[in-house]
Amino acid sequence: MKRPVQVVLLLLSGFGLLHISLFTDLCLRYVRPGMRPLLVASGLLLLALAAAELWSYRTPTTRHGATPGHEGSGDPGHDGEPEAADLAGHGHGHDHSGVPRVAWLLFLPALSLLLYASPALGAYTASREPAKAVTRQQDHFDALAATSPLPMTLTQFTRRVQQDRTQAIRGRTVRMSGLVTPDKGGSGWFLTRIIISCCAADAQSVKVRVHGAPSLPADTWVSVTGTVHPGGKLGTRSAPAALDAATVTKIDRPVNGYSDALPLGPTR
Repeated sequence: MKRPVQVVLLLLSGFGLLHISLFTDLCLRYVRPGMRPLLVASGLLLLALAAAELWSYRTPTTRHGATPGHEGSGDPGHDGEPEAADLAGHGHGHDHSGVPRVAWLLFLPALSLLLYASPALGAYTASREPAKAVTRQQDHFDALAATSPLPMTLTQFTRRVQQDRTQAIRGRTVRMSGLVTPDKGGSGWFLTRIIISCCAADAQSVKVRVHGAPSLPADTWVSVTGTVHPGGKLGTRSAPAALDAATVTKIDRPVNGYSDALPLGPTR
């Protein structure tokens, strides 16, 4: 791979990173918002490296030990014979110092940052892995607000159902939001939130099964209101994280779609 091509690759990669992190929100499909400044810095660094590489390529240089105007003449003491370094680098008329041809594949991810954005993680990912277990035991719970419906995250709801021995959640109407994930077994669906700690590679999902409402297409973002679905003993792990739905309303994907956050704003 020649130096001008390396400069082009650095430029494409740098502009691609800036495109998804500075000029658009596409990077939030792959990383948490806190990683955005690092992507912007990486894009600027790649552009700086491309500029430095281009500058060094355009700056004229002379070979070590050669006299300007006589670069092509050999050492008189060698009767015009080529130097050993020339033989090593250009033996048999071939240059073996280049990058392997497979390096050209580096252009594919660089171009994809500019021309094609992979879809956000969604129901396909969530349906192929178990729900994130709520492992941290909580012994004390504050009193629930009198608001109805009560906004809750999926983790808060699960923890109340399985750990709150006062059973304060019983009979309360709650409101949660997430995306629709069909059950792989074909029976019912889950309200799902996909959580990214660092990047898409460590994504986990938290799910609440929804009863009493037909499933909408996978990846549809919805706001659901309802009450706890009976089963097991409320306040213990025998109780399923499940909801009897009263209303299911389509909503736009929120900006905090990769976190288990409270439902935002009014529904449409």
